[in-house]
Amino acid sequence: MNCYGAKDLAASFRTVRKNTIVIAEEIGEEHYGFRPAPGSRSVAETLIHIALVPQAARHIHGTAHISDLAQMNFMDFWGPRMAAEKAPHTKEQILEMLRTEGETFAGWLDTVNDELLAETVAMPPGMDPSHKTRFEMLLGPKEHEMHHRGQLMVIERILGMTPHLTRQTEARFAAMQNSKASAS
Repeated sequence: MNCYGAKDLAASFRTVRKNTIVIAEEIGEEHYGFRPAPGSRSVAETLIHIALVPQAARHIHGTAHISDLAQMNFMDFWGPRMAAEKAPHTKEQILEMLRTEGETFAGWLDTVNDELLAETVAMPPGMDPSHKTRFEMLLGPKEHEMHHRGQLMVIERILGMTPHLTRQTEARFAAMQNSKASAS
């Protein structure tokens, strides 16, 4: 039995998604087409990508309950989602997608039991390790989102913005400095 279970996964995913939504809200819609480099995703494409990736985890571990990833046709699954990334969306549509898809995934995680988390899934041939637990794989959407959120935070800096998590950390440090100064 895991000490850190599905409810913890759901709660931590909700926290990560909440912080992604703050970034999506703070970046102006006029910057949603911004690409930091040729060939990279735009802000809008990155946010849509983040919103849709958890669908794969729900599909693999829930809906289809796949136990061997070599049996999954990835392009059939990802093709429509890749097209959705390229389709035009307003900022409000993207925010709604982030909210809805995030809560759908987190709500599903809330229902997962320890037996499912302990199951193993075979990876496609050539991958190392050859098997992973569903628990390890279900950490993936959060890790993936944090990776792309880091990219968005760099984009905020390029656009002249200070990311909200940085502002919060700076405020805590300033409060500690002020507290230390007044105690002296």
